[in-house]
Amino acid sequence: RHQYLAAHVATLLDRGQLVLEVHAGGTRTDHGGHQLVAVEHATETGLGIRHDRREVIDEVGIARIGPFLPLRARHRFINQWSRFAMWLDQHLNRISVKIEGQEHLTDDPCVILANHQSSWETFYLQLLISPQATVLKRELLWIPFFGWGLALLNPIRINRSDGKAALKSVLSQGKQRLNRGLRVVIFPEGSRQAPGTHGKFNHGGSMLATQTGVPVIALTHNSGDCWPRKTWVRYPGTITLRISPPIDTHNKKAKQVSAEAQQWIMEHYPG
Repeated sequence: RHQYLAAHVATLLDRGQLVLEVHAGGTRTDHGGHQLVAVEHATETGLGIRHDRREVIDEVGIARIGPFLPLRARHRFINQWSRFAMWLDQHLNRISVKIEGQEHLTDDPCVILANHQSSWETFYLQLLISPQATVLKRELLWIPFFGWGLALLNPIRINRSDGKAALKSVLSQGKQRLNRGLRVVIFPEGSRQAPGTHGKFNHGGSMLATQTGVPVIALTHNSGDCWPRKTWVRYPGTITLRISPPIDTHNKKAKQVSAEAQQWIMEHYPG
């Protein structure tokens, strides 16, 4: 039954008929307070699904259906929440996004190194680069519902408290994801930085790229101007995201690649 429903959801995704139902008061909830995702033109019942003009799948239903979806459909399905969050960002917070260099992003496997300022890039890059494998701390996967959804996106899990183990995880899991044709997204600074500042770059992402021969693409942005770290306050404005041409990694050391990516990010920072 789960496999049948997953196939049905995948078909709706391909047709563009999977939508997040939004009302004036925000996302509609069921009587238990779960956020709901609506699927148009559906007919099945069960798994937290209501039978009317639209099927409604709650968070538990997502956790049950997700594993049966093909990878690309799974990303599109689970990223409905990210898409909704960005819609709210634009219409309620009056935050717009300007992208420069998007032609440099292709579907070919690569390692993407981005500066880290806020949770905005966690949402937005999932939509811009999909499917992808993101490096994240394993504790996030333990959060009910939210973590379960993250786990379905095949992230690269690391233990940040153990640097050597984290590097091994990035290299071993990263190679597996690249071999599957995914792009790997890494925030080499590790933690969020204040706008206009840059942290120390770790070399794990560059090492993964040099060992596999895939290019590195650098991303730089000023999300912290609108989404400051350590606060829920949001400020109207424009977030500019700049994407570098591919950085060749053949016959280069990881430190050299990291230096090239960091230099590009700093020189093209939109601030």
